[in-house]
Amino acid sequence: QVQLVESGGGLVQTGGSLRLSCTASGQTLTIGVMGWYRQTPGEEREMVATITAGGDADYADSVKGRFTISRDSPPWSTLYLQMNSLEPEDTGVYVCNAATNYWPRRNYWGQGTQVNVSS
Repeated sequence: QVQLVESGGGLVQTGGSLRLSCTASGQTLTIGVMGWYRQTPGEEREMVATITAGGDADYADSVKGRFTISRDSPPWSTLYLQMNSLEPEDTGVYVCNAATNYWPRRNYWGQGTQVNVSS
């Protein structure tokens, strides 16, 4: 089992920055890919950024060049998302995800942290 707790959300003006953190506990050495997803009312949860255990990152087109995902070294206790040049469209609940590095793959989710970007 893996537990995930996000922090760092808040209210920021357009053009501002925030840094989100996701603290993992439990069987963290079983974690492979980690990622950040965004949830907005009435919309499906969408991928914002993911990062493999080897450090390969992938981003949604809407955040490329503005957001940076990173994670610490094993035992993978913390995931980060540096968000710069924030736009109102970035508003939502940011949820941390961790997928196991073994099959059948299991996905763990945090409760999320709210990000509000005012225009």
